[in-house]
Amino acid sequence: SPMNWILKPWSALTTDELYELLALRAEVFVVEQSCPFQDLDGVDRRDGVLHLLGYEGDHLAAYARIMAPGIGDDSGAAIGRVVTSPQSRGGGLGHSLIGEAVTACTARWPAHSIWLGAQAHLQGFYGQHGFAPEGEGYLEDDIPHVGMRKLPG
Repeated sequence: SPMNWILKPWSALTTDELYELLALRAEVFVVEQSCPFQDLDGVDRRDGVLHLLGYEGDHLAAYARIMAPGIGDDSGAAIGRVVTSPQSRGGGLGHSLIGEAVTACTARWPAHSIWLGAQAHLQGFYGQHGFAPEGEGYLEDDIPHVGMRKLPG
């Protein structure tokens, strides 16, 4: 079924949308990936942070957090909390999500690069969207990650 993409700041989220995005983040990051971590880090409510929600009917199938330059990265915009629902995977949903997230950043901050922290095994996936590795790899919650940046233009 077609995806319905919604992009809004914290103040515009309904309680249902908030519940669904936090439930999806917990389902994947904490339960599926067995990483107990503090998902509620205070960033969700900050000015310049937008929430990208992808609905399939009334099911939240995909989510990402979009951050203005200076929040998730000193110089560029940033994309974080990238997550797809286990029951909706396959069929290119992850690629649609990253495409929507990149479009959201470039529409708002066209002169800025976009940074994200990728799980190391997903470098090729993000590479298809124009992201290149930057700096040393690092461990986050015992999972190897690499910073990746997409340059403007």
